[in-house]
Amino acid sequence: MKISEIMTRNVQTLTPDSSLREAASLMGRIDSGALLVNDGDRLVGMVTDRDITVRGVAAGLDAEAPVREVMSSEIRYCFEDEDVQHVAENMAQIQLRRLPVLNREKRLVGVVSLGNIAACRSERASATVLQGV
Repeated sequence: MKISEIMTRNVQTLTPDSSLREAASLMGRIDSGALLVNDGDRLVGMVTDRDITVRGVAAGLDAEAPVREVMSSEIRYCFEDEDVQHVAENMAQIQLRRLPVLNREKRLVGVVSLGNIAACRSERASATVLQGV
């Protein structure tokens, strides 16, 4: 089974120039603690609620500061045509709960999470990722 078969599509993203307020507001609306950051059609980072709190608020940034000041720019990802078991092993090894999914042109097409893998009917993949994370 391929990642494209189980991933979440239509992912909400921000731009690097979006404010911390916009990021926090979107997180609240979609009930997510992490958002991907796109510049045009390219994935350039990820921002989490923890980034906003620790790198933003605790560092004295105001709510209008741009996301680029607190986001992580070194992003792990997988490709949509990769096998679910391979991605589950990778997620377990690097201890990540979600990965952006890119096509081979490196454009964002979705996100795969622990929940996606757990629901994919592959007991082996589910056990692998849950054990590692």
